[in-house]
Amino acid sequence: MKIGNKEFDLNNHCYIMGILNVTPDSFSDGGKFNTLDAALRHTEEMIQDGAGIIDIGGESTRPGHIVISEEEEIARVTPVIEAVKKHFDIPVSIDTYKGKVTLAALQAGADLVNDIWGFKHDPEVAAYTAKYNAACCLMHNRNEAVYDDFQKDFIRDLSECIAIAKKANVPDDKIMLDPGVGFGKTYEMNLEIINHLEIMKQLNYPILLGTSRKSVIGLTLDLPANERVEGTLATTVIGVMKGCSFVRVHDVKENYRIIKMTEAILSK
Repeated sequence: MKIGNKEFDLNNHCYIMGILNVTPDSFSDGGKFNTLDAALRHTEEMIQDGAGIIDIGGESTRPGHIVISEEEEIARVTPVIEAVKKHFDIPVSIDTYKGKVTLAALQAGADLVNDIWGFKHDPEVAAYTAKYNAACCLMHNRNEAVYDDFQKDFIRDLSECIAIAKKANVPDDKIMLDPGVGFGKTYEMNLEIINHLEIMKQLNYPILLGTSRKSVIGLTLDLPANERVEGTLATTVIGVMKGCSFVRVHDVKENYRIIKMTEAILSK
């Protein structure tokens, strides 16, 4: 899979998408990297620790988050995208579900569109992704965790996202899928989908797992966001064993090491 200028060999290898939230209110790192210097320092650190993609977000999407205007989101993310692309040779992802933000981010140099609504919120996101020949990550999401048959409905929902992408002429080799842990699911459903990631293989696209520091870990271990590294690592190991091609994480060094160890064992 090619993202920007980088080829990702998805055969038996899992890559890291490092999280760079340039927001004042993200659940575990709000306000830490919302100046340009801090964002660049953290980007450099994540690259040194093993990140293969940098995912830049300008609006917190945690439950109960404050929705900001497209203009404010653009003002937060575009200078950081431009600076990261200027200083580092690494693909950049824009974490947004809004059309105008997608366009501005792609014009600023973003290589991948990471949409928590899987192109269902704003049709312009798919259109701009195709126009700029960008890669995309389509995440499973619902307004409410109400299902007739969770796993079947889950696959059907993601199939709808894929159909939107294909209708907009996004090429198959530019699409990856995210199970959407923490979005539109109960606590039990979050655990279930992590345990059954292999059901996504029937859709024939690379899988990105994003569980880093999320509430399913906090609820299981009864720990705050800044103490969920070990829980995240457990999900990363499962993700690698289930065939995920990417993990989206805050703690790059720890996840890089555990992926390398897991892959070494699985190769024998």
